[in-house]
Amino acid sequence: MISTKKHARQLTFLLQAKGITDVVISPGSRNGPLIHTLAASSQFNCRSIVDERSAAYFALGLAQALQKPVALVCSSGTATLNYAPAVAEAFYLNIPLIVITADRPGYWVNQGENQTIPQENIYRDFCKKEITLPLGESEKELWFAGRIINETLNAAVTGLPGPVHVNIPLEEPLHDLQEEPLPSVKVIEPTVTNTRLSAEELDKLAAIINRSKKTLVLPGQMPANRDMEAALSGFSEKTGAVVIKEHLSNLQHPQFIDGVDILMTSLLSENLDEFRPDLVITLGGTFVSKPLKQFLRNNKPNQHWHLSLSGQHYDTYQSLTRVIAMDATSFFIQLSGEVKQQNNWYAQRWKEKEKQVKQIRDAYIGQAGFCDLSVFCQIMNSLPRKSVVHLGNSSPVRYALICDAANEVQYFSNRGTSGIDGTLSTAAGFASASENMNIVILGDLSFFYDSNALWNKYIGPNLRIVVIHNGGGNIFSMIKGPGESPAFNKFFFTENTTSAAGIAHTFGLDYYKAEEDEKNLEAMLKAFFSKEQKKAALLEVFTNAEINANRFRELFRKVKNA
Repeated sequence: MISTKKHARQLTFLLQAKGITDVVISPGSRNGPLIHTLAASSQFNCRSIVDERSAAYFALGLAQALQKPVALVCSSGTATLNYAPAVAEAFYLNIPLIVITADRPGYWVNQGENQTIPQENIYRDFCKKEITLPLGESEKELWFAGRIINETLNAAVTGLPGPVHVNIPLEEPLHDLQEEPLPSVKVIEPTVTNTRLSAEELDKLAAIINRSKKTLVLPGQMPANRDMEAALSGFSEKTGAVVIKEHLSNLQHPQFIDGVDILMTSLLSENLDEFRPDLVITLGGTFVSKPLKQFLRNNKPNQHWHLSLSGQHYDTYQSLTRVIAMDATSFFIQLSGEVKQQNNWYAQRWKEKEKQVKQIRDAYIGQAGFCDLSVFCQIMNSLPRKSVVHLGNSSPVRYALICDAANEVQYFSNRGTSGIDGTLSTAAGFASASENMNIVILGDLSFFYDSNALWNKYIGPNLRIVVIHNGGGNIFSMIKGPGESPAFNKFFFTENTTSAAGIAHTFGLDYYKAEEDEKNLEAMLKAFFSKEQKKAALLEVFTNAEINANRFRELFRKVKNA
């Protein structure tokens, strides 16, 4: 049985036609026609999640795992606003969410009607395309709706992927059903083309690279792409270009440079001109490292090229000179065939510096005692092969990036907008479609903020949650400014003494605990990650915030003064 509402039926047919198979639905009445019609189709795997904010982040993680669009469906009113944080995150991470919001007829907006707010273009700054379908169901209105639905669904996956929004006003009755097949609707397909550099442009860019003695390539956050990694490593070996990465780049070639934060901090006492690049090439998403941004803003390259299929003008380092709307794999393959073999002295100098800094790091952490630094290194060294790691924002992602990346592990983090609000929900969504162990590492405030992520039926045995319980917002102890304020404890650090044990037990997770003892943590990690652990589990690690801040600052002082 499907709804009698023709726009809901058309939309469902086109979702099927575009190969969308996964839908996350939050319960409501105004979205009833959509729920009835989607749930009646055997093509869709429909999941029900009550909390719309959590549901949207769950869908984001699900789309990351599936590497295809996921549809979201909610009722009208503030339910639509609760999607906004995840929609913004998806926009900056280039995740294709199909956001479908039920709406009241336009004539009831601002007229005191229940669950009614202006919903047209509600995500206007955070999605690739937004449409509101007609209220009427005449032949011309249905033709118009079919065309703009096609256009919107195509926009989600063409160029750089991203979220799109379909707003559908619906009049009562909302729950009338009929035994009919879905209507056939014209499907408009996009054709994907591969861009190549013209011979003239190829010669021009190759000449610039050949003149550059110090080329720096910065691949930002992106999913693993072994073809691109092979092309980039070939380009680096031929040109002597230095490739600097973070864990979130998901690149593993041993010649690539990591440990960016402490490495860039160490350069403050060096001859900066030796390291200042002539040419910077960027691709992918953002970097976490603030010292990297400061280094390049203060030591600007002569040229900065950004690779972006959609032509984004990302001028993060205030030196952008060229935007290349091209797939990165094709770009590096084409250039490698034209550039000359160059001396790799620049890469060797970076490698020497990386080795020196990591020796200082390892020696310091080895005698730092039980603190967030040593805890994160223990966790990173214990990660199972082929696992998926989701890093929480604020201090967790920064601590994790100080440690070496584990081999054969994928890393993700909500670094599009870098909020703490949906880390656990995103990881839960990803894990629900993954065969691998999914490990989310986050702070205690982030965990409690997003604990509704566990309030659904899709938490499987492959989810592991590590809560670093340092008593509050430890990031504010690490950065300059807040720690000196009289308002620090109450309004920045936000002291927290509540354990995660109660929430773990409420949602049926096995609970582990470690505090102030490295051997105890080692034993807990072994059991926590073992194959004998058959249920989703939570490990809460208690550390001292004051010790954490002191150890963190001291590491950076040692690196800076080396």
